[in-house]
Amino acid sequence: VQLQRWGGLVQAGGSLTLSCAASGSTFSSSAVGWFQRIPGKFAEAVAAISWSGNNIYYADSAKGRFFISRDDAKNTVYLRMNSLKPEDTAGYYCAARATLGPDYIYTNWGDYHSWGQGTQVTVSS
Repeated sequence: VQLQRWGGLVQAGGSLTLSCAASGSTFSSSAVGWFQRIPGKFAEAVAAISWSGNNIYYADSAKGRFFISRDDAKNTVYLRMNSLKPEDTAGYYCAARATLGPDYIYTNWGDYHSWGQGTQVTVSS
């Protein structure tokens, strides 16, 4: 799993889109999650999508502002982040898990089998 779109510094109220791409034929049958990691805290799922795209999860902090989507033709999952707030400042990681059958979403870091290298997003006030 490779995080392609680097994060960076953005002003409060701004937007950013992160992308997560993977090689291999299993990506289209993989559930994918985006996690927020802050030093001293456990990784928290901010969004997750099932392999079909039919099931989506958003953390309360992300609802209405973050949007997860997938393009299986490109083996890529996106996280569009709007109306960014300083409290969104964190490292962001994507994670993937190949699934066989169940169209589940996963919200625990340990439920996934591969993880991107992460990127820092800093939102200035």
